[in-house]
Amino acid sequence: METKSFDQMSCSVARSLEHVGEWWNILIIRDAMHGIKRFDGFIKSLGITPNTLTRRLNGLVEAGLLTKQRYSEHPPRDEYILSDKGREFFPILATLMAWGNKHYSPHGIDTLLVDAKTKHQITPVLIDKHTGRELNADEILFCAGPASSSGKINHYASLGLPHIPIRS
Repeated sequence: METKSFDQMSCSVARSLEHVGEWWNILIIRDAMHGIKRFDGFIKSLGITPNTLTRRLNGLVEAGLLTKQRYSEHPPRDEYILSDKGREFFPILATLMAWGNKHYSPHGIDTLLVDAKTKHQITPVLIDKHTGRELNADEILFCAGPASSSGKINHYASLGLPHIPIRS
């Protein structure tokens, strides 16, 4: 049976993919971070069909990642602006880009991140907010969180993963 929606799954990754997991959505968010706001700008940048773009923009607005603002009444025209939630996607996009640069750039890196003030190259890494320690998959465990169902706790236990109370 094919899943039509991840919204009701007991997994924050799956629920997030419900809104950003389609590749057009991530590219639209990327372009919005580049400052593109208007329908025609997205069409020009992405080469996406108007119908597909309309569906994707509406979905991103509904998910709260973009806000829609009218800039012309006659004819009616809207701009699409990143919301706070949309801007919070930046670390995911930056690390995805760095990963792609490392593993999927056969002709060399085509896009870099640079500090806006110093213009020095930035290399994104994932760190723990509390300790400042760089995170890597070999030193991290997934565990059931405080809102986990008994099914998820049992599933994680079957994988040998702990159920640990949250410590701040």
